[in-house]
Parts: sequence; C-alpha cells; structure tokens
Amino acid sequence: MARRLEDARILMYSHDTFGLGHLRRCRAIAHALVEDYRGLNILIISGATIAGAFDYRARVDFVKIPSVIKLRNGEYTSMAGHIDLHETLKMREASIRHTAETFQPDIFIVDKEPMGLKGEVEETLAYLKARGTVLVLGLREIMDAPHLLDAEWKRNGIMQKIDHYYDSVWVYGPPDFYDPLVGLDVPASVRRKMDFVGFLQRSVSTSKTSINARSDNYILVTTGGGGDGSDLVHDVMNAYENDPTLQQKALVVLGPYMPAAERSKLVAKGSRIPYIEVIEFDNHMEELMVGATGVVAMGGYNTYCEILSFDKPALIVPRVKPRQEQLLRARRASALGLVDVLLPDQSADPTVMSEALKRLPERVPPSKSGCTLQLQGLDHISQTVGHWLDGRGRHLSVVGAE
Repeated sequence: MARRLEDARILMYSHDTFGLGHLRRCRAIAHALVEDYRGLNILIISGATIAGAFDYRARVDFVKIPSVIKLRNGEYTSMAGHIDLHETLKMREASIRHTAETFQPDIFIVDKEPMGLKGEVEETLAYLKARGTVLVLGLREIMDAPHLLDAEWKRNGIMQKIDHYYDSVWVYGPPDFYDPLVGLDVPASVRRKMDFVGFLQRSVSTSKTSINARSDNYILVTTGGGGDGSDLVHDVMNAYENDPTLQQKALVVLGPYMPAAERSKLVAKGSRIPYIEVIEFDNHMEELMVGATGVVAMGGYNTYCEILSFDKPALIVPRVKPRQEQLLRARRASALGLVDVLLPDQSADPTVMSEALKRLPERVPPSKSGCTLQLQGLDHISQTVGHWLDGRGRHLSVVGAE
C-alpha cells in the first residue's frame, strides 16, 4: 500500500566528485520514498558526470551541476579544464541556491559533505532553515580515519555548523556496526540528532534487464566507479595468468570513471584469458550481483550494501588511501565474519589472490556468519519522512496499490 501525499517535495544534494557512491545512495533512497508515497516529488542535485546514465523512477529527477574532479592527492580541479575551479564552484553554488528557491522543498537531504563541496551548500542551508525546511545530513556509517576527519572538520568549524543548521543526522548503518564520528569531540546536541537508520537494502528492478545478465556460474569483479580500481583488476588477471588451475569464470566490470589508458590495457589483457569477460559499465549492477556466485570488490558503501542485500560470499580488497573508509569497513566486516579481506599488498601476490579466488564460491554467505545484518535503512527513512510530512500538515491518506 502506498500512501498519498499532496505535493510534498524533497531536495537531495550529492557532491559527486569521485565515483558513483553518493549518487547511487541518493537514488536508492529517492526510489524507495516515491514507491511509498504517491504525491511525493524528489529532485537530486548531482555533480556526477554520468548522472544521466541511470534510469530514474517517475517523480524522481536530477539537476546536473558542473562537475569537479577529485585528484588522487585529495585536491579538486574543474572537469572543464579551461574553467577555473573558483568559477566552477561559484556556478555550482548559484545553481544549488536557485534550485532550492524554485523547488521550495519540505525536506533537504545533504549526502556526506555537511556544508557541501568547499562550503557550496551553506548559503542554501541558511535560506532553507529560515523557511522552515527540515534539514537532514546523511552520513555513511564510516566516514574516514578519525584523525583525518577531525582535522578536516575542525579546520572548517563543521561540527558547530552541523549543530546550527541540521535538524537530523542520519547514519546509513546500524549502531553496532560503526560510529562515523568515533574519536571526534561530538557535542551532546549533535549526538541527540543522530539516527542510526541501518544499511540501505538493495533490490533488483523488475522492469529492466541488464544486457550483460548471464546464467552460468561466475564471480563478479567490480571496483564501483573504477576511478582507482585498475590495481584490483590487474591483480585478479595476474592470478589467472599465473595459475592455470584457476578456471572459475569471472565477469569484470571496469567502471565508468576508469582512465581510458588503464581501461584499454585491461580490456586487452582480459581478452587473452579464456575465463574472463570484461565489460566497461552496467547501470543495472544489482542484476549482475544477484547472478554471481561470489563478489570481488573494493568495498565502497553501495557495493557492501548489495553484498549484504543479495547475501553473496565476498572478497574485499579495500582502497587504503587517501581515505581509509574502505579499509575500516573491511576490517569491521571481516571481524564480524561477513567477508574475506586481502590488503592491496597481499592482493598483488598472484598466488595469494589465486587461492582467495578459489575459496570464494565455497565461502559461507553473510547471512550464515552469525551476525545480524540490519538492512532496514530504507524502511526506517520512509517512516521518518512520513511522520515529518504528517506533522507539516501535508494531507496523507492510504491508497490501494495501483
């Protein structure tokens, strides 16, 4: 049963400088909400260069702002090389503010960066707060190593600003998995606003079918956006080249952000290995995950939610710099028995990787690890949003499913 809402509006912001994680998380939340509430419209502001490569449900749309790329050293640069970063940020800031003024949302959800990229959302937060919009900060269950996050936030007075602007802080994980603000000095007033919603469960869309879907036994190798995923793919291919007894079929997805030179190198290398099929990108990754007997991944947030949602044996080789988020998540999940982990230097040893790949299809799935998975994030968010909109005098009535 979906409930009817009279023209309620939610605006979401996803800075999207590197990879697909933020946009995919926002899209998952938006799709779950419009499925539950019929009169709800959601607009996602995104800086992802390929925001348009995904399909969006009715009443979910996106506004594309000029893209900014995050370099490996953690600095930023304009996607359009001839435009100064400062000008690009000014354009982004103006677009965000203008969109908020025109759309007039009831709720504004900001993904991960409390004040937006380089503070670009602060002006919009101040404007919407004065209007009485409910302001929500959504945090991954793991942000970064505490000392790195603490230094970054202190430099910009972020904790005080979270306290000042936001009504609620959603943590996209269960309280017993990880605390994203561990090791930081968190005022009691901010702690009170924190709501650990649980992991965001993923499902397979019934309408679209991936053109890469297969029915044989294969392991899926995915590096998410792929911007820094080439090492992992090389490691997997080296294991196959080194060990002729490794005959497990593998489907390798390079990701849309893998640099062209790396991409062509890996396509050529993969074509020489009979058991490996290489594809560049699939916007229905959920289907490829469901069909796989096991998953090899770097373990970003979305991939991890999919591994848990579809209950797949997984081998995680986390990125360890510039951020330690994937490493911390891998260590915690490994300690709970949910996944196997190789660090990048272990993964680079073809013998070690080969053994890990052979073990993978026989590994017990996460549901058999004895650890409860707590994948109720989308349901929890939906109930919260419904409660808020009810309280704002939005007329809500239950209507039968169409």
